[in-house]
Amino acid sequence: MKLKDLEIFVVAPPFPGWGGRYWIFPKLTTDTGIVGYGECYASTVGPTAMKAVIEDVFSRHMQGENPENIELMFRRAYSAGFTQRPDPTVMGAFAGLEIACWDILGKALNRPVYALLGGKMNDRIRSYTYLYPEPGKESAEFWVDPDAAAEAALRFVNMGFTAVKFDPAGPYTIRGGHEPAMSDISRSVAFCKAIREAVGDRADLLFGTHGQFTTPGAIRMGRELEPYNPLWYEEPIPPDNLLEFAEVAKSVRVPLATGERLTTKYEFGTLLRAGGVKILQPALGRVGGIWEAKKIAAMAEIFNAEMAPHLYAGPVEWAANVHFAASIPNLLIAETIETGGTFHLKLIRNSIKWEDGYILPPEAPGLGIEFDEDVARAHPFTGTGLHLQMQEAPCDYRHGNRFEGGAPSTLPHKT
Repeated sequence: MKLKDLEIFVVAPPFPGWGGRYWIFPKLTTDTGIVGYGECYASTVGPTAMKAVIEDVFSRHMQGENPENIELMFRRAYSAGFTQRPDPTVMGAFAGLEIACWDILGKALNRPVYALLGGKMNDRIRSYTYLYPEPGKESAEFWVDPDAAAEAALRFVNMGFTAVKFDPAGPYTIRGGHEPAMSDISRSVAFCKAIREAVGDRADLLFGTHGQFTTPGAIRMGRELEPYNPLWYEEPIPPDNLLEFAEVAKSVRVPLATGERLTTKYEFGTLLRAGGVKILQPALGRVGGIWEAKKIAAMAEIFNAEMAPHLYAGPVEWAANVHFAASIPNLLIAETIETGGTFHLKLIRNSIKWEDGYILPPEAPGLGIEFDEDVARAHPFTGTGLHLQMQEAPCDYRHGNRFEGGAPSTLPHKT
């Protein structure tokens, strides 16, 4: 069996677009006619350029190869052009193709992917969601209103969620770390207080940031969150300075989590050796794929760290997360978008089940999903923006100024 053909779908989820402006799904077909689907979570270039990267990685390193040879193909892509270092664009392209290979292998053997990864360790996967407004009630004010967040938290906890995530911590831009304004700290405390009062001890609070603070700024913010006992404090400093996470961890009594913007075991290995992070959040469509995530999880075991796979993408990365999560002993929780996401589920014909706060690993072969190509083709992306887009200058959070043209610009609520 050899990899033969590649097709790429770039899909735009309809409003409100939870999961990003577009999703990129490579479809691989073998010379025996078996089809596999993957997803690339890479947004450093636009979809036209990204499609070219995916095509190049496939034709250069994978076409004509046995899909079983994932380790070989990874080393080819990782080392190409005399690099041998993490590259989020190339690894994002490879990751989506690699996920499709696992889908093919599972279908060829008539087994779910987790069965090929050491078997099922977890029958159910604890899930969390970001706090999203109810359909039809989307507004800029929602993201800066503690009372609205508390109402949303209670709504999701009543559905069965045992953890909810929110990010009220202030602007993040291309400028890197900055000191939080006192109003940013006050608003963050107000969110924690209101949500904790609403849900009590029924759910964990997951405090999200997106790398926007300096090291001392992250410490100032983190110390104010301690009375509300969040389960984690996510990516408080920029991901391009891995060693500084340890400095924050020494001064804040809330566990640090990070990883959505990191790629390959090498970056995660640095975090673990430095001792700053005990909750790792790889995005499987960026980190290098399912096999690379398994290696990271194994390294994390040595450091007594847990895994919480990230999701701000489409349903194929979600499916990959589910199989990965089902197979590891050090799983903490897995992100989902609401109870699966209306359009996410439509695109895979409701083939992943969510029940009372948990995701149920599918039993069907491969990724266990039914990808609907007709739905994908009916929702092509035609815009020019990146999947996620940063601002150049801070916005005025006093007025909830986070949006442009009805769509999130900096996406502070994304994960």
